[in-house]
Amino acid sequence: MVRWSLSDKESVILGLLADLGELYGLELVERSDGALKRGTVYVTLARMEDKGLVVTRPPPKGEATPGLPRPRYRITALGEQLLSVSRSLAVPRAKGARA
Repeated sequence: MVRWSLSDKESVILGLLADLGELYGLELVERSDGALKRGTVYVTLARMEDKGLVVTRPPPKGEATPGLPRPRYRITALGEQLLSVSRSLAVPRAKGARA
């Protein structure tokens, strides 16, 4: 039996992609209010892509970006389903409560 659960970082990423649509990795970091760091976001995104929760889209031909081409990330149908279940099961914590 496969057990699906989301880490805090995965939940943040899926939530941002569900709410805002396709984003670059650094856009996810910038919009996460400190929840995501540059050093871990791409490792997390690669793991999520392996799980089928996100997909990448290469930049459009002719898009002028300095440096290496940057893929955009998009939530999959499976990612949307898991995020929905995760949100429905989430229990709000009292302020100051420990995890």
